[in-house]
Amino acid sequence: MIKKLFDRTFWKFILVGLVNTAIGSGIMFLLYNVFHCSYWISSAANYVIGSIVSFFLNKNFTFQHKGYNWKVILKFIINIAVCYLIAYGIAKPLAVRILEGQSKNLQENIAMLVGMCIFVGLNYLSQRFIVFKKNKE
Repeated sequence: MIKKLFDRTFWKFILVGLVNTAIGSGIMFLLYNVFHCSYWISSAANYVIGSIVSFFLNKNFTFQHKGYNWKVILKFIINIAVCYLIAYGIAKPLAVRILEGQSKNLQENIAMLVGMCIFVGLNYLSQRFIVFKKNKE
């Protein structure tokens, strides 16, 4: 099972994730720290833009999923939304609790970093085994 999780597909997903992370987190921290957008708007913008890039790169490069259909697109959108809400819903209260007494700015920046980490794990598993699942898996 572990060998299956960390095969070539995993490393392709990580490579795509690095591209998405550079683009998305750049947008997220720019919106939050420079344009003073809220935690939720900044982190959501990260995932809207990153998810569009992710869909095309993961579909074609990582998972080599053939064809376009609304079922796959809908599963991808639902997956991103669920992973986002779980990851950032856990990260913010956790960071606020652990960093109690620190500035809101520090708490929310750390929460966004933690949320990114949780999101990556959940997203990989659900994209691989649900959204772009191959018939043999």
